[in-house]
Amino acid sequence: MSNDSRSNARRFPCGRVEGTPTSRREFLRRAGAGFGSLAFADLLTASDGIRGFHRPPRAKSVIWLFMEGGPSAVDTFDPKPELTRNDGRQPALPVDVFFGSPGPLMKSPFAFRQYGESGTWVCDRMPHIARHVDDLALIRSCHAESPAHGPAMYQMNTGFIRAGYPSAGSWLTYGLGSENRNLPGFVVLQNSKGSKGGAGNWGSGFLPSEFQGTALRARGTPILNLNRPGEITEERQRRMLDLAGDLNRDHAARFPGEPDLSGRVESFELAFRMQMAASEAVRLADEPESIRRLYGLDQDVTRPYGEKCMLARRLVERGVRFVQAYCDDEWDSHNGLRDQHSRRMLETDQPVAALLTDLKQRGLLDQTLVIWGGEFGRMPVSEKGDGRDHNPHGFLVWMAGGGIRGGVHYGESDEIGWKAAVNPVSVHDLHATVLHCLGLDHERLTYLHNGRRFRLTDVEGEVIRGILA
Repeated sequence: MSNDSRSNARRFPCGRVEGTPTSRREFLRRAGAGFGSLAFADLLTASDGIRGFHRPPRAKSVIWLFMEGGPSAVDTFDPKPELTRNDGRQPALPVDVFFGSPGPLMKSPFAFRQYGESGTWVCDRMPHIARHVDDLALIRSCHAESPAHGPAMYQMNTGFIRAGYPSAGSWLTYGLGSENRNLPGFVVLQNSKGSKGGAGNWGSGFLPSEFQGTALRARGTPILNLNRPGEITEERQRRMLDLAGDLNRDHAARFPGEPDLSGRVESFELAFRMQMAASEAVRLADEPESIRRLYGLDQDVTRPYGEKCMLARRLVERGVRFVQAYCDDEWDSHNGLRDQHSRRMLETDQPVAALLTDLKQRGLLDQTLVIWGGEFGRMPVSEKGDGRDHNPHGFLVWMAGGGIRGGVHYGESDEIGWKAAVNPVSVHDLHATVLHCLGLDHERLTYLHNGRRFRLTDVEGEVIRGILA
């Protein structure tokens, strides 16, 4: 920073004038406080568990394609012949549903075909993703704890069904940071209608606030109120930030146990740096027309999610560690499943496939872990005649890219798709696997809070070895 970037006559609230001589006593007092706070911060870091790579990573970043609302496995990637044979019959065992009054078994209204060398079954409404099945690892035996959207969203994001815990993106950036100091390490492309549970899904919980997710928009100003007012020059803003930073650091030196103070300073500085970097990152018009068409930006139905998928690629390309892209409309099909799921597949199929294609042709897929799935699945029995209720007992998530072996089918639900039956996979197992692909041991990445070491996977979780490359 140049000497003239600060005013020589800037006064502090305590009355000291910057630029005036500092006494030897004042210098030693301030230096001692600074060194003390640095030592204390280092002690905190050492006591909070081991950060940084625990093993050579296979992936550098994560793109989580969050299909909010709960897509049905038996209507997308896991058809059940037994469900078709027994359509309209009552199940042999009572099926516990969230809203009560379950109907009879209901076959899928969609046709399926097998694709690729892996012979993966895919619904005929997803022809674009079907071309990538040999890159995907389908985990068909996932299970969660809650049948309610809010708690299930929290668990899929944080590992806990209660609010207030750090999200997976926060843990990852806490452990590894970002590769681009001008952009957040953790970015969220929200459901434009608002996600169940709100910002708690990408909050930092008890981790320092600098690790919470930053919500970006794919259109217009990436972050509201990010750009400085026209009457404030860059030099003036820099001086304002310097003053605020000095005051906050002075305060932090007196209260070294408050991590939010350093997070406040960093948030101001990051916002300043992002004014140029974020605007450039979301400038999708810079992409060639062929890439824009690939993502479906030339069609109204695919443009919203296509913009998010393209922006996700641009962000990881620029060093962002973790990107979540929520679909704008939910898969929550309590009635009219055929129409609702058809619409969701039409909106997301081409953009998701384009993301995989684009990452691969740029040489980024091998270093980017892509995840597709919702907070739970849907029941094999009917609701309201032509819908399906929430199902946390057995659902599907797929992964692709860095560290994942493609063309794999891991685990199974039972013959009608109700419960995980073979190699059940918990949410903690999913999180342990994500961290593993990024070079982190889920048992060693911890944070000391309220006298206890916490981790993303709580006291459970096993890496899903069967899907690893």
